[in-house]
Amino acid sequence: MKDIMGMMKAAGEMKAKMEAMQNELAEMVVEGRSGGGMVVVALSGKGDVRGLKIDPTLLKPEDAEVIEDLIVAAFNDAKGKSEAEMQRKMSEVTAGLPIPPGMKFPF
Repeated sequence: MKDIMGMMKAAGEMKAKMEAMQNELAEMVVEGRSGGGMVVVALSGKGDVRGLKIDPTLLKPEDAEVIEDLIVAAFNDAKGKSEAEMQRKMSEVTAGLPIPPGMKFPF
């Protein structure tokens, strides 16, 4: 019975930590860059696009395809950073808990 109470307490603490982490992620902004910083995409920790910057020297109609590729690359860079930060924060929250290897959060 004591083990169950301990598990319930740990689950409650983990829930509170996860809620705090979700709030942190919502406020966090990561930037992805491509083309040597000519295109910058800013994402929230939850993956929502928060901003896009394009170097004015790229804004020529004949360069549209290059700009599109750079935006995609910058977005993917930012998304990778956002996901890595989320996993880092989750590992802090779940430290010491018996969670199967490779399990990703949030579920």
